Amino acid sequence: MTALVQRYGGALTGIIIALTAFWLLAMVILPNLILLEFSFRPYIPVDQMGGPNDHYTLANYATFFTSPIHLQIFGLTVFYSSVVTLICLVLAYPLAYFLAKVSTPRNAGTWFLLLLIPLWVSEVLRSFAWSIILAYQGPLNAALHGLGLIDKGIRWRTGFNGVLIGLVYTYVLFMVFPIYNAIQSLDTNQIEAAQDLGAPLWRIHWRVVIPHAKPGIGSGCIMVFMLSAGSILVPSILGSTTSRWFTEIIQQWFFESVDWNTGSAYAFLLLVLCTVFVSLMMRMLNVRLVDIAR
Repeated sequence: MTALVQRYGGALTGIIIALTAFWLLAMVILPNLILLEFSFRPYIPVDQMGGPNDHYTLANYATFFTSPIHLQIFGLTVFYSSVVTLICLVLAYPLAYFLAKVSTPRNAGTWFLLLLIPLWVSEVLRSFAWSIILAYQGPLNAALHGLGLIDKGIRWRTGFNGVLIGLVYTYVLFMVFPIYNAIQSLDTNQIEAAQDLGAPLWRIHWRVVIPHAKPGIGSGCIMVFMLSAGSILVPSILGSTTSRWFTEIIQQWFFESVDWNTGSAYAFLLLVLCTVFVSLMMRMLNVRLVDIAR
């Protein structure tokens, strides 16, 4: 607080704090409290609201726990969101290290521009583009067939394959940038000292780079998992008949069944899932929330 006042002055600091508090209250806390209150209310006709049947109940949550299909979809969403997070981590770590410690500052700007260009296109258009690419008669199968790598087309969008590809492509940069920021702050002399002492490359990363990059890894994993688990566009566009995402179930409760109470219960369960994942990642990586927020 003192540093903010010294840097921006008392008036501007007060405005910043007030705007932040308003955003947290109006955009985060109040909507979630309303969501929680709705989830404990029964789904009843409008003319019965406020009457004897309008009371707090656990029936909306019981709907979820007594539905084997919804439990299965919930578990698959958690599992495949974790898979997306792991794939993004495997892809993002070497790229972030290359940008931070291998590439020159002049070339790094060009690499960042190439990485950011896809973000100029909306997520909807990118998902539809992947839908065309992964189609059975699409350009990917045509290119593989032209190179002689396959004899007949591959059905890329069976099961969760299309969803995984789309989510990894959409959210991998949310893993790259936090890890890049963490690795960039590492003193290169530590890496050179480890090399001079004869440490192999894998040990340098395991003992020097990764421990320093843990806050960035934790931040990236949290963002990718939460965005993947809460995604609705990619699973809707790239999903198959056998790949249902939990957010699609929530959307059905809200907009098709018009049952906002059960939909709120399902949405709150997804929020609890994300909160648990954040806590587990912080414990596994032994980092604090303040480290991730840097």
